[in-house]
Amino acid sequence: MQEEMGPLRSSCSLSGREFALSDAFYFCKKGLESIADDQVTQRFSSEESVNLCSCRITLAIIGLSWLVIGTVLVGFLPESSVKNWLSELVHLTCYRICARGLSATIQYHNRENKPQKGGICVANHTSPIDIVILANDGCYAMVGQIHGGLMGVIQRSMVKACPHVWFERSEMKDRHAVTSRLRAHVAAKTKLPILIFPEGTCINNTSVMMFKKGSFEIGGTIYPVTIKYDPRFGDAFWNSSKYNMVSYLLRMMTSWAIVVNVWYLPPMTRQDGEDAAQFANRVKSAIADQGGLLDLAWDGGLKRGKVKDWYKEEQQKMYSSIIVGQNGFNSAAPCSAGPEQQ
Repeated sequence: MQEEMGPLRSSCSLSGREFALSDAFYFCKKGLESIADDQVTQRFSSEESVNLCSCRITLAIIGLSWLVIGTVLVGFLPESSVKNWLSELVHLTCYRICARGLSATIQYHNRENKPQKGGICVANHTSPIDIVILANDGCYAMVGQIHGGLMGVIQRSMVKACPHVWFERSEMKDRHAVTSRLRAHVAAKTKLPILIFPEGTCINNTSVMMFKKGSFEIGGTIYPVTIKYDPRFGDAFWNSSKYNMVSYLLRMMTSWAIVVNVWYLPPMTRQDGEDAAQFANRVKSAIADQGGLLDLAWDGGLKRGKVKDWYKEEQQKMYSSIIVGQNGFNSAAPCSAGPEQQ
């Protein structure tokens, strides 16, 4: 302070112990500097980094534009091996450009177990970009509901070149119709493997939640895949209750990088005497074990809904069986409850 005030006081020829009006200017100056940017508050904010978002957005636009234009052009070709080859080339090129737009660094493991045509690829679900991550290493037939707007344009162009399985909203409620169409796709061994996320919602990549059994009633070979993101470089989890799609994608494009490991697990088939729910749980456990994720029995739909009555009833039955078993074992004990207490 003395050094900074020295020039002001020397211009007035004052000694160190005398008050000068110029001293007030010094304190006013320091006060304004503190309001603008003080030395304490700035220690509790993130350092500014180089923003490459504009470049990444440009790459994403190029990738999506190429997907729409390329698939529409390929769609005019007659069905042949050449059309299939060109369709796969267009899809791979598009997804790889989009991955560069996300600065994705992907490590694939056990490629000998990659999903094959006529099969079903199931994976844990963290983010909408899971599709981009997996489609960088191979083509898949997507399954989902038909949307409007830009997403609808992309879906309609994609299905011209590749047999993706899109459903109308009314069809999604008809479980048998959905299963029938998926079963017909799998039966055609020349079609691309179906990509399904059986959790039905995005989970924060720390666990794997209940797999819907519908995907495991179709039949055919299941190809499990584990997707594990590294949160040190960017959090890929989409919290849809907090961010809309546009906000989420902008967050992804402004993160340092998306670092992810993908493990292809050995193919699995339904065993004798095993129902669809048991098969789904076995596949889920294999995916969780490979990625070091928690294997949870809870339904991911609880993120938006209440606990279903059947689950409460199951818990009540389990507790009742414990009580009945204890009473049966200790029926002769003097502390057993009498009829009037039951």
